[in-house]
Order: sequence, then C-alpha cells, then structure tokens
Amino acid sequence: MYLKTGKRFLDIMMAATGLIILSPLFLFLTILLYFTNDGHPFFLQARPGLNERIFTLIKFRTMTSLKTEQGFILPDIQRITYIGNLLRKTSLDEIPQLLNVLKGDMSLVGPRPLLPEYLKLYNPDQRKRHKVLPGITGWAQIRGRNFLSWEEKFEFDLWYVENRSFKLDMKIIFLTVMSVVNRKGINQNKDKCMEKFTG
Repeated sequence: MYLKTGKRFLDIMMAATGLIILSPLFLFLTILLYFTNDGHPFFLQARPGLNERIFTLIKFRTMTSLKTEQGFILPDIQRITYIGNLLRKTSLDEIPQLLNVLKGDMSLVGPRPLLPEYLKLYNPDQRKRHKVLPGITGWAQIRGRNFLSWEEKFEFDLWYVENRSFKLDMKIIFLTVMSVVNRKGINQNKDKCMEKFTG
C-alpha cells in the first residue's frame, strides 16, 4: 500500500510543507542569485526519471557559464561561484527540486537522477535504478555521496530499489537531515566534484 499510494502522498505533503516553510529562504536565494548570476537564478537540466522518461531538473544555479577564448566551457571547479559553493556545502541548492517532487518527476527518496548521456553506458543491473522515481536524497547519498565510487553508488541504488519501504524512507530522510546539519558526507571543498561515469 505504501509503495502504491502512500509514498506519493508522503512526497506531496512533505514537499508542499517544505516549500511553505522555506518560502522566505527560497525567495531570498532566488533574488540573490538573480543579481549574482546575470538574471539566471535557476539551473535547468534534462535528466532521466522513472522508466528513463526525460524530465527537467531544477536547482539553484551554483556555477557560471564561463568559457575559454576558444568557446569551450571551463571545468566545473573553475565555474563554481563563492555563493554557489556555500549553497552546495549546505545543500540549499537542492531546494527547488521540491517543485520536481510536486510535479511527480521525482520523489523525496530514490536514486539520484543522473545525466541522459549515461543511459547508453549502463549494464542491465544498473538500468534497474530507473524502475522507481529518482529522489532528492537516497541510500547512496547517506552512505557517502560524492566520496563513493560509481560502482558503490549503483550498488546502493539497486539495494534501495529492491528494499523500498516506509521505514527505510523515513530512515533516509532522517539521516539526510542529520548529514546536512553535521555536514557529514557533503562536499566541504569546491575542488571535490563528482567525476563523470564512463561505463
């Protein structure tokens, strides 16, 4: 019953409550990033969700669009702004994804949505991560986040897919909040960026 209807009901209630409580902060950050990012406070990117359906992920923008003289985009670590680095450290850049949850593109808990270009690189087991809605947080995030290898991340994602339950989701949400408060497993250094998956 939880997986069929309860999980979605919980997502809607918690996402709506979160947006209401965080609305002053949401508005403040939107205005701040509007003026510091040349009128572009949000980062929009296509991501594969349930059954590999592509949706638009929304986050607060933490990087500039700076390019080299030849027109090539600079590496991530050279484009992260000071404010963007603070948002990443505190996970505040994730707040707009509550809108994705309300739309039904994401869940509060599930495997993190990755890049569409990775779809062709997955093996059959790794592809099973798309049997469920992607999440703002997940089992892999509370087990190490960007400090895990890709193999470890997929292992944790697949374990979650096979063991989903109300109790597990509540545990992940609680541990996520504790991780954010204690900054455990969260990038403290902007030079630590997740490497691309190559298969």
